[in-house]
Amino acid sequence: MGKTENWPATRKKHPEPSGGSVDWIIWAAWADRITFEEIYQISGLAEPAVIRLMRRNLKPGSFRCWRKRVNTKSIKHRKRFERARKLSNRKIALPEEGT
Repeated sequence: MGKTENWPATRKKHPEPSGGSVDWIIWAAWADRITFEEIYQISGLAEPAVIRLMRRNLKPGSFRCWRKRVNTKSIKHRKRFERARKLSNRKIALPEEGT
């Protein structure tokens, strides 16, 4: 069997699972840039349901690690994400010249 294309196929180490599946929900819950609102739009599960799903499917230590991450440094709500984005943009802004 030969290759059908001239370009090699790019392989990802951990490709994104299909949208709306349990694997995708777990993947999205671990991702820092995907908010609970976006998870709700795609899968229909609100934050408490995502927490229950994570509790059922993760090992106890992994669940505790995820909850700590979500509650401390992760930006899993759209309002917190937008507020943090504004603050980071303010820090990056260069001072005006000539003042």
